[in-house]
Amino acid sequence: MYRVGLGHDTHRLVEGNSLHLGGIVIPFHKTLLGHSDADPLLHAICDALLGAAALGDIGDYFPDTSEENRGRDSAEILAICIEMVAQEGWSVENLDCYILAQEPKLGALKGKMRDRIASILDVNSSCVCVKAKTGEHVGPVGRGEAITAVASVILTK
Repeated sequence: MYRVGLGHDTHRLVEGNSLHLGGIVIPFHKTLLGHSDADPLLHAICDALLGAAALGDIGDYFPDTSEENRGRDSAEILAICIEMVAQEGWSVENLDCYILAQEPKLGALKGKMRDRIASILDVNSSCVCVKAKTGEHVGPVGRGEAITAVASVILTK
């Protein structure tokens, strides 16, 4: 039995000195604004996993109104989500993701993100693909105002 899930998330960029993206910390002159550590890639993966397992979405379990989630590490959130999915008997077959960011340049960091995500999900890195695209200077991403991430997952039972 197979299920497919799709997740999406966007966070605004503000002045700072680093950002969380794909489970790693990237030194940068901006940071991502959010209630947790604001990692849009891990949040998109959570939504893809939960959706594929018909368990709802990240906001159902980790609302941005909860003090418990303020500043929370998104890797911890993802680990909880994959455990919930596994408790329903599902396992990750494939995860395909992309990040839309005008800056910072992410090409050299994609492998590190892939390995970190695979580690959290307890799958082989060959099951995970992380791609990065710019916004071509169009819209909030292209103007460097936000970073967006999209994830698609195939689960098997």
